[in-house]
Amino acid sequence: MQGGFALIESGCVRSKNTTNILIKNLLDSFISGVFYWIFGYAFAFGAGNAFIGYDHFAHSGMDDSSYATWFFQYVFAATAATIVSGAVAERCEFIAYLVYSSLITGFIYPVLTHWAWSSEGWMNQGFTYDTGDNSTNTIAISYQDFAGSGVVHTCGGIAAFLAALVMGPRIGRFDKETGAPLEIKGHSVPLAALGGFILIFGFLAFNGSSQGSISNPGDGAAVAMAIKNTVMSGSSGAFTTMFMNKLPWFGDRKWSFATTLNGALAGMVSICAGCNQMETYAAFIVGIGGGVAYMITTWLVLFKFKVDDPLDACAVHYGGGVWGVISIGLLSRDVGILYKWNAEAGLTLAWQLTCLVAIIAWTGALCFVMFYILKKLHLLRVSFEWETKGLDIPKHGEPAYPAEAYGHGWGEKGDTLFTMVKKATKVSSESTMKLALSEISLGNVSVLTNMTEKTQL
Repeated sequence: MQGGFALIESGCVRSKNTTNILIKNLLDSFISGVFYWIFGYAFAFGAGNAFIGYDHFAHSGMDDSSYATWFFQYVFAATAATIVSGAVAERCEFIAYLVYSSLITGFIYPVLTHWAWSSEGWMNQGFTYDTGDNSTNTIAISYQDFAGSGVVHTCGGIAAFLAALVMGPRIGRFDKETGAPLEIKGHSVPLAALGGFILIFGFLAFNGSSQGSISNPGDGAAVAMAIKNTVMSGSSGAFTTMFMNKLPWFGDRKWSFATTLNGALAGMVSICAGCNQMETYAAFIVGIGGGVAYMITTWLVLFKFKVDDPLDACAVHYGGGVWGVISIGLLSRDVGILYKWNAEAGLTLAWQLTCLVAIIAWTGALCFVMFYILKKLHLLRVSFEWETKGLDIPKHGEPAYPAEAYGHGWGEKGDTLFTMVKKATKVSSESTMKLALSEISLGNVSVLTNMTEKTQL
C-alpha cells in the first residue's frame, strides 16, 4: 500500500515536486518502524490502563510470538501517517513532515488503537446494560471496527484536513478576487492510475488480514468474507462517484477517472469497520454511502472551508471512515439496527457514535496544536520561491524528470531538448544553455523569450 500511495500522490502533483512526495512516502515506512518500535506498540498494546499502555517500550520484555502482531500494527500506523502527506503536498516543509509523521505513528495513532483494540481499552471494554429480562439479564456493548474505518482512516483523514487547513492552500489554488477554486493539474494520470490499482489490491489484504490469524477453524471463511465485501464496497463506491460526477449539482458532467478511483477507495475505507459481519448486499450499500460521503466531503472541504487537499485525502479517508463506523450500527448482521430492532442494536449505534466523536476529538485536538506550533515556528511551509519553482531541486537535488535526460540526438527528429533549445534561441554558450534547461525543468519556459527577441516558445 505504501507503493500505491507513493504512485498515486506523485501522479497527482506537478512534476517539479515528484521526488519530494516520493521520499516522504518512502520515509513513512521507516519513521513508523522506528517510532512504533520505541513508543507506539507500548502505548497501543502494552499493559496499562483504559487510556494508554506503558509496557514493552523498544520491544523490552516481548516474547518472539508477539513480533508478528507488532509488524501488522506497524504497517497500519504507517498508513495513518501516509494519508496526511497527500493533503499537504507541494508546500510542506520537510522538517514538519518528519515531526508529524513521528508523532502520529509514535503517539496519536497508538493511543487510539489502545482504546479500540486492546483488551484494556475503554472503547473496547464498552459497558453492560441490564435488560430486565430474566433470561438474559445483561448485554455487553463494545466498539466495533474490524479493520480501522475509525481508528486508522478517520484518524488520518482529520489529521490531513487540519494540516491542510493550518498550512493554507497552494499558491494559485483559489482566485484572489472571487475565492473560486482554480484547478492545478497533476502531471501523470497513468502514475496515479497504477498507484490506485496497487492500493485497491492492497486493501484486500488490509481488510482480510485483520482477522489476525489464518490457521484456526473459521479463519478462512472470515478472511474470504472480508475480501468479498471489500470488493463489493469498492465497486459500488466507484460507480456512485462516477455517476454523481455526471450530475451538474455534484460534478463537471464528465466521466472522471480521478473521481471514480477516489470513490472506489472511499468505498473500501467505509467497509473496513464491518467487512467481517455484513452480507454482500449490505457491503454494496456501504460502498454507495462511502461514495456519497466522499462527494459531500469534497464539496465541503473545497467550496465551504476553502481548504486545498490535492489528493482529496480528507474526503476519502475521513468521509469514508466516518460513514464506515456508523454503518456498523445500521447494517451489521449481528448488531445492526436494521436487522435487530432491539436495545442491543440501538446501544451499539450510540456507542459507535460516541467512540467516533472521541476519535475525532483526540486526533483533531493534538494535530491542531502540533501544526499550529509548527506554523508559529515557521517550520510548516516552504518559502514562496521554492513553492513556485518546485521542491525537487532545492530540497533534494534530484529532479524526477531531468531535461537533459530526454532525446537521443540521432537526426533532427531525435534532437535532445538541449539541441532543440539551442536551435530555437540561437545561443551558443554552454553555461547559458544549462541555465535555460534548469529553468525549463522548473516550468519556467518564459526564460527562452529573454534570450532572443525573435524567439517565443
